[in-house]
Amino acid sequence: MTNAIAAAGLSAGTYTIDPTHTHIGFVARHAMVTKVRGSFTEFSGTAVVADSLADSSVEVTIKVDSVNTGNEQRDGHLRTNDFFDPETYPEIKFVSTAVQADGENLNVTGDLTIKETTKSVTIPFEFTGAAVDPFGNNRVGFEGSVAVNRKDWGVNWNAPLEAGGVLVSEKVTLTFDVSAIKAA
Repeated sequence: MTNAIAAAGLSAGTYTIDPTHTHIGFVARHAMVTKVRGSFTEFSGTAVVADSLADSSVEVTIKVDSVNTGNEQRDGHLRTNDFFDPETYPEIKFVSTAVQADGENLNVTGDLTIKETTKSVTIPFEFTGAAVDPFGNNRVGFEGSVAVNRKDWGVNWNAPLEAGGVLVSEKVTLTFDVSAIKAA
């Protein structure tokens, strides 16, 4: 582990994502004029931070049918085979293949699997700090985002607009605001 990251309070150990204090979401352009934001409300994950960051790992599993954009009709459409098809593909998974330091931040590269298609992505994470919470838990925080092309994972549905363009952008930004607790 780098001195900067260790000095910022991240120590070796196993960390579990705290789902009540973590947000995993996405942003996509709608009708080429505005952005729609959504999130997943059911997920789990762990990170093993090793003394050498090169030996560290991250795994996250997201329940697809927990998608929530704040609009029941849109969420229902996202749950069809036009988009996520959770009956056939119930989970989105991320399994890291490399963790590298970038100052006090981390670049986590891994295999992102959506609809049984796996592609490598690198997510830059800002280490937002470490603290002992009022319940005695050693807690750490990270924020990150990465833009992907949803068609790379077979999420292809769209509708043309009368004035040109399409209803849903191919580019989707995945966002992560993570709070994780270190195992005792």
